[in-house]
Amino acid sequence: MAFLDTHSSSFVMILLLFCFAVIHSGGAALRTKAESLIGARAWRLIFAFASIPSAVVLIGYFIAHRYDGIRFWNFQGVRELIPVIWILSAISFLFLYPATYNLLEIPAVLKPKVRIYASGIIRVTRHPQAIGQIIWCFAHLLWIGTSFTLVTCLGLIAHHLFAIWHGDKRLSLKFGKEFEDVKKKTSIVPFLAVLDGRQRLEIKEFLRPSQMGILIAVFFFWWSHKFISVGAQKFLSFDLTELLARIA
Repeated sequence: MAFLDTHSSSFVMILLLFCFAVIHSGGAALRTKAESLIGARAWRLIFAFASIPSAVVLIGYFIAHRYDGIRFWNFQGVRELIPVIWILSAISFLFLYPATYNLLEIPAVLKPKVRIYASGIIRVTRHPQAIGQIIWCFAHLLWIGTSFTLVTCLGLIAHHLFAIWHGDKRLSLKFGKEFEDVKKKTSIVPFLAVLDGRQRLEIKEFLRPSQMGILIAVFFFWWSHKFISVGAQKFLSFDLTELLARIA
């Protein structure tokens, strides 16, 4: 009983991660069929209305319960670690930026399309969002050091490892040889294709206005971290664990 009391929020997080993975990866799997039935714009809006709220709940629950469970380590007194965490977080956002579609396609202002890219961050890794998530997890686990954060990070990494396989499979089915050619020229492991000569970095491809937007977002998150405790208290006032227990 004590174990369940200590780790109940971790079990809830596993459930939330599973639901998010089903919505996100399941929606990606259904995309081709759904777009043929209702159109690309309609499906993107449905997908966004399902994915975004689930992501907000996931982030809110993590913030509210990040110190739950067992504390494995506490490096927060090490001042030299603070810039390391922020640098890693900034790098993770540069990878997490959705390099494979136009931002205006998210709200369906432009017609969403599936494209193949082999430029910019794709030269570094074919799956930048997965790599960015892994870097983000490493930085936040290092800073927080709790069992709840460990469970969250393992769940997120597992989902993105599945997304790597799932994404390659979907692109291979859709584009065939064109994707296989791109696959041969790129790598999942960061910089591997550059080191073995399959790719050459082009700095001009990284000098885009969107990258400046990411840096602005990083500074905004740095500034807004002072309000995390307030946000956590607001989220905790809506007891998701109790709500799920009642539903069960």
